[in-house]
Amino acid sequence: MKAAVIVFPGSNCDTDCFHALRDVMKVPVEFVWHKERNFPKVDLVVIPGGFSYGDYLRTGAIARFSPVMDAVTQHANAGRAVIGICNGFQILLEAGLLPGAMLRNKTLKFICKHTWIRAEENLTIFTGQMDAGETLCVPIAHGEGNYYCDDNTLQTLHENSQVLFRYCSSDGEVSDAFNPNGSRDNIAGIINQKKNVLGMMPHPERASEDILGSRDGRKIWESLLNALG
Repeated sequence: MKAAVIVFPGSNCDTDCFHALRDVMKVPVEFVWHKERNFPKVDLVVIPGGFSYGDYLRTGAIARFSPVMDAVTQHANAGRAVIGICNGFQILLEAGLLPGAMLRNKTLKFICKHTWIRAEENLTIFTGQMDAGETLCVPIAHGEGNYYCDDNTLQTLHENSQVLFRYCSSDGEVSDAFNPNGSRDNIAGIINQKKNVLGMMPHPERASEDILGSRDGRKIWESLLNALG
């Protein structure tokens, strides 16, 4: 598996993703600057967290028009893997590669803490190395992570098994009590209908080593490595 990490002005988790892939998972990876219109053929594109373009206007609204996003869209449309983390998820929503939108957290405050998420599906390239219903301890760090979609979209997401992660308790209970930001239906991550594009607010790269307090996020990288070789 070969990977590329996209870098926007304001990205601040790009080096974290790079480290998780290169040093932890031993995957060949390179940075790609947002002004590039093409990137070498890779198996996985990572759009990292941060504050692209300072989060002016709306999160991801400006980054969506960066030249590199045309190449990312072509990569996704060809069925190759894309993962957008936090701000990367917001960019994927703005680019129309995933349905829905992000609102301000229900508390109207920035939240940075470890959360529990439940894997709703394991028949995907992102979750193949975990059990359906398995819980992961993965941190969040965002001010606009309140996922929203209309009723029809939510129904479609569930009918097509596109809801991949939901916020929960440590033992897997899904309820408002364990929803940190107000996301509809406790949604923490979704995939597209082709099942090759994932957007998630929690940061698996920040939970890939024991020294970070959790290595549960590593299971996502392991799933990708197992699926993509």
